[in-house]
Amino acid sequence: MARSIQRTHAERLKDALRRCEGAFSVIAMTRTKLIGVRDKLGVRPLVLGKIGDGFALASETCALDIIGAEFLREIEPGEMVVIDHKGVVSSRPFERTSPRFCIFEQVYFSRPDSIIGGRSVYETRRQIGVELAREAPVDADLVCPVPDPGTPAAIGYSQESGIPFAMGIIRNQYMGRTFIEPSEQIRNMGVRLKLNVNRALIKGKRVVLVDDSVVRGTTSLKIKEMILEAGAAEVHFRIASPPTMWPCFYGVDTPERAQNCWPRG
Repeated sequence: MARSIQRTHAERLKDALRRCEGAFSVIAMTRTKLIGVRDKLGVRPLVLGKIGDGFALASETCALDIIGAEFLREIEPGEMVVIDHKGVVSSRPFERTSPRFCIFEQVYFSRPDSIIGGRSVYETRRQIGVELAREAPVDADLVCPVPDPGTPAAIGYSQESGIPFAMGIIRNQYMGRTFIEPSEQIRNMGVRLKLNVNRALIKGKRVVLVDDSVVRGTTSLKIKEMILEAGAAEVHFRIASPPTMWPCFYGVDTPERAQNCWPRG
């Protein structure tokens, strides 16, 4: 932007972002304008809201709820909006192409109280659990989520299968993500610190564990061992998302393909 020969901030931002290849959702402010722009693939979300006489931009609709703003619409892939005292002006600085929205937003990244594509993220994940129960039924005593991302899918699985839902694993709310840690030893310790088994609940039970996804698989193996050590009679894993078979090159620190647990093919 500093080297651009364009005159306005918005035009300079367009000039800079046209040189970028990949995923971005950008929000910028000047003294008089609020600018939002989403890459032409639409990999990451960006939403527009209204609060009083003004407007707000955020990555998810739940952020608008927190500040009391009304959700208006999603910024479309390849769209730029410039907001000033006159209102919102939309433009299309990038060539149109087929969108490539990140499925992990629906599966894991977005908060369940957000809306993506006109649909509640929670309801999408719950419905995935319903379908999972139809495709992969099992005789069991409890359906337990791997908290927190696996909870809506586990609720759907329980509702469809008729197997009681229970919190067999309790999450430490002060721990972050473990799949992005650099070494297996740190990831395994992270799992122990992050999750603890509700022993009194699962002892002697046949347990269906529902998780949102599997990246490396090391976390899943450790959780299975923890459940069996706590006295579960059986452990059945059910995974809500399709296999994660390739690394992400759009800003998410996922492993190289050789580290993924799924076979190549």
